[in-house]
Amino acid sequence: MAGAGDEMLGTSPEIEKVRALIAQAASSDARILIRGENGTGKELAARAVHRLSGRRDKPFVEVNCAAIPDTLIESELFGHERGAFTDAYGSRKGRFELASGGTLFLDEIGDMSLAAQAKVLRAIQEQKIEKIGGEKTIDVDVRIVAATNQDLEKAAEAGRFRQDLFFRLNVVPINLPALRERKTDIPLLLDHFLAQLSSQKIVIDDAAAAVLTSYQWPGNIRELRNFAERLVIMYTGGVVGESSVAELLKIKTGNAVGTGGISGTGGISRDETNAQSAIPAPDMKLLLETNIDQARENFEKYYLQFHFSRSNGIIPKMAQAIGITPVSLNAKLRKYGIIPGTAKE
Repeated sequence: MAGAGDEMLGTSPEIEKVRALIAQAASSDARILIRGENGTGKELAARAVHRLSGRRDKPFVEVNCAAIPDTLIESELFGHERGAFTDAYGSRKGRFELASGGTLFLDEIGDMSLAAQAKVLRAIQEQKIEKIGGEKTIDVDVRIVAATNQDLEKAAEAGRFRQDLFFRLNVVPINLPALRERKTDIPLLLDHFLAQLSSQKIVIDDAAAAVLTSYQWPGNIRELRNFAERLVIMYTGGVVGESSVAELLKIKTGNAVGTGGISGTGGISRDETNAQSAIPAPDMKLLLETNIDQARENFEKYYLQFHFSRSNGIIPKMAQAIGITPVSLNAKLRKYGIIPGTAKE
């Protein structure tokens, strides 16, 4: 999710489901555990929970548990009194106290030490904290939203995460989809980022758009925004084609990476497409009488030839239709001699 402020952009069923769940859960004070790969927008989802809650006018305080050393995490969370440790020259409020009345967002909760987990569990249960070096108990009123990219159930089984804390946090689970699971949102998100980054109108042609939607986006929305930034730097306006997109993503489409020879049909000219020898439908009796590995290869070759013809040799279009990346598809087509290149040995 990406957007202006706390907005979550997208029209895919996957993101609509997340938005509906956030809206439903936000009205309560129930603890929420947001899960998702890096770059899927967990902080933005947490801010949306806060914005839609009755605590919207109170503080939203974030703690990146992975970025704070174990020796400092308790001081960050609960605060300290003067002289509590070396360099503690004055009293300091912790994040629990600063967030009182509002929402405390514990990002990357899976990276928190077991010692800190125990104290967080106590603070959640009792809504009370004590500063390091302090003797006074402080009442706090915080709504906890936590996030992680880890499998906390497995971490609990391995003894790296407290099971009782997991159950306390996982009252309302929200799972954020990876960008590859909501590909219909890519054009909208890209247009949004481009409009944010530049006043120049940049247009992505159809072949380039097919590359973008067939790409797997391992870095999710964060990677898409970085791509938009590179696009703005490299192109000042006009129409961006398939070869330019492939070069910026460092992937192959057609003949090569980022070469001017990549055409709008995935690098395969019409003459080359017509020149491919037709692969006849396999004889079922012969197919069934061969060993399983050979049968699998025979079918895959026929399957690829069929879809290659159906897509008119447009590799990004074909990759999207059969559900693999253009890079993997390109290798398979060359393997079976369907396009020029290294034939199958």
